[in-house]
Amino acid sequence: MSHKAGFVTIIGKPNVGKSTLMNQMLGEKLSIVTPKAQTTRHRIRGIWNEKDFQVVFSDTPGIIEPHYLLHDKMMDFVKAALADADAVLFITDLEETYMDEEMLNRLSAIKIPVIVVINKVDISSPDEINKLVHGWKKKLNPRAVIPVSAFNDFNVDRVKESILEILPEAPAFFPKDELSDQTERFFIAEIIREKIFLNYEKEIPYSTEVIIDTFKEEKDLIRIRAVIYTERESQKGIIIGNKGESIKQVGTQARKDIEKFLDKKVFLEMFVKVEKEWRKNENKLRRFGYTA
Repeated sequence: MSHKAGFVTIIGKPNVGKSTLMNQMLGEKLSIVTPKAQTTRHRIRGIWNEKDFQVVFSDTPGIIEPHYLLHDKMMDFVKAALADADAVLFITDLEETYMDEEMLNRLSAIKIPVIVVINKVDISSPDEINKLVHGWKKKLNPRAVIPVSAFNDFNVDRVKESILEILPEAPAFFPKDELSDQTERFFIAEIIREKIFLNYEKEIPYSTEVIIDTFKEEKDLIRIRAVIYTERESQKGIIIGNKGESIKQVGTQARKDIEKFLDKKVFLEMFVKVEKEWRKNENKLRRFGYTA
């Protein structure tokens, strides 16, 4: 019996639900999700394995006009994910129209099959959804246009079926028991970063980066030391909070999710350091893993 395998890249503007959709298709929470734009900064691979196929999804940062070197690096992840893709899932929502000529030109230049996914249809009317479906078909002529609600798992199976229809015959690229090619340290750092996005406002989440300094596995416990980097001393004070209350709250929330992720008790220590203008510095970004 033949086996299918391929790479599917998920692209779209910030906050349209790319990470939520990938998590739903995998049945696991791999990509962090918050209401804030630009939560995803890296290319995150999630692997959907069954006996007869393997789909390697790439969740990518939202497509933006860069303002920092960090943004350039994030867009490099998008380009790299498109370079080796067999198909593209373009995620849009009700606020974005197909009349965005710049995005339309980007999509028209893609030479592999494109599936347009209109997300968040649970907050729209059938007439509005039908108008968008027909509009995307007319403007782009994609492989399919599928209205979904990723959050409510509505029509996600239709997206999966469309992917399997265009997947090439090939052996598996990764072991069938793998869910991702990223390390445990990467996902632990992402869990902590998610809590920072959820607990702080304005520029604070965007100016921070998380590095797992130590990861020591003992018989009944994993000891983790995480460092939160920020750009200014004033931001460091906000992250720590009055008498350390703010960072304590982040640590408690993160530890619970990390224990669930690792299925083991965790002792989590967190420290805050200042790394001035890290978002604009090539060497610092490379140290933080921003290489496509």
